[in-house]
Amino acid sequence: YLYKETWNVGVILFALTAATAFVGYVLPWGQMSFWGATVITNLISAVPYVGDDIVVWLWGGFSVSNATLTRFFTFHFILPFILAAMTMIHIMFLHQTGSSNPLGINSNLDKIQFHPYFSFKDIFGFVILLGVLFMISLLAPNALGEPDNFIYANPLSTPPH
Repeated sequence: YLYKETWNVGVILFALTAATAFVGYVLPWGQMSFWGATVITNLISAVPYVGDDIVVWLWGGFSVSNATLTRFFTFHFILPFILAAMTMIHIMFLHQTGSSNPLGINSNLDKIQFHPYFSFKDIFGFVILLGVLFMISLLAPNALGEPDNFIYANPLSTPPH
């Protein structure tokens, strides 16, 4: 394989993107952050020989509590910046070396013209999506509504929540 550094940075970039997306998805849901920390703890502890040590170093232990969530929030904040830095490093490697085709497979057979195939596919999907949305909203307008949203307005009282 040529350009191992470029490939390694790309693979790390891919893993960081998945980690950033996971942390960004799990964190806003409040109680789900306990679930996310528990899942990550279990996944990391499954690494042979060093899993327990990594969990203790990463989370401070196997107890999912406020210290764990503080570290979780820290990762949520710092990972996008690390992702941006890794993207710049990857672009720098690509600029210096270019990309490679490690298998040497001729990819001309996989290429099709973008227009009209993908353009028509996207337009058709958009029309179908809008059609279904219009059908639901015109034939059953309360189908997508949340019952808790239909409360009488009263500026003198706070709604229960």
